[in-house]
Amino acid sequence: MIKLLLAALAAFALTVVIMPLVIYFSKRLKVRQTILSYVDNHKGKSGTPTMGGLGIMLALAAICLLFSRGENRLMLITLLVTLGYGVVGFIDDFIKVFFKQNKGLGPLQKIVFQLLIAVIVAIFAYNNERVGSVFYAPFTLKELEFGIWSVPLYIVIFLAFTNSVNLTDGLDGLAGKVSAVYTLFFGIVILLSAFAAGEDAFSGEYGNLLLYCMALIGTLYGFICYNGYPAKIFMGDTGALALGGGLGCLSIVSRLELTAPILGIMFVFTSLSVILQVASFKLTHKRIFLMAPLHHHFERKGVHENRIVTVYTCITAAVGILTVALTLLFVL
Repeated sequence: MIKLLLAALAAFALTVVIMPLVIYFSKRLKVRQTILSYVDNHKGKSGTPTMGGLGIMLALAAICLLFSRGENRLMLITLLVTLGYGVVGFIDDFIKVFFKQNKGLGPLQKIVFQLLIAVIVAIFAYNNERVGSVFYAPFTLKELEFGIWSVPLYIVIFLAFTNSVNLTDGLDGLAGKVSAVYTLFFGIVILLSAFAAGEDAFSGEYGNLLLYCMALIGTLYGFICYNGYPAKIFMGDTGALALGGGLGCLSIVSRLELTAPILGIMFVFTSLSVILQVASFKLTHKRIFLMAPLHHHFERKGVHENRIVTVYTCITAAVGILTVALTLLFVL
């Protein structure tokens, strides 16, 4: 337990030290965000340094590798997936910066890259004896066997996570704070699942997955020191895709895929708002929201982004507390 706390503190400290360097070089190299024309209330943020995800990935990788001990294959896969999706995001951000526009990779190109990683990891997970095709039911943590259908489900989970987190990254500190709180409660559920399985949660694969969670939490809070309103740097797709890919992989290797959308309720609402908006406009030529994703709708309604971020974070925490409480009722 002490090692996990030290890892979180070390990740926080390292990120706090790294981020000023990332900001400095981003400014020197003119790696700056271009705001889309229709997000007119964010015009003042145009020119803010981006690609802060580089600092997140560097700090996370350093702490995970430094503190990891024993059987750590699942943690290493999760870390590699985080970095892999981060590379896709880096390519996207590089195109945006180089061509001075905010579209980057085309939707098809981005999906192809995401699918490639998702398929590789899905096949690995299905053939891994500690993951296989078993999902833990929410709250009860009973084993559910999905057989070969687990492979396409794993792929869907990756696409859902990467795009949901990316869509949530629209306000200063929003994706970072929601993800940090989500990861905290997800880590607690991993702890409970280890207890239910009769394994030591603080060593071996479970211990190293918890290490990844704590390192990520520390890293995110270190990043929030510079990304909170008003943001000095954005994580960019480099950070958002890395974060989404990492959280998606974490849910798969821990067999908690069905708990993830409950804890990540604000990620779900964000994605649903975009899906509903697009579907409504295509079918009726009318929009449900003033703007999608949902957090931009609230902005259009006059709610300050700090309040939106606070509400999103509090809802995530409340759902996390409820999920842990219900899980405890069944596990103990």
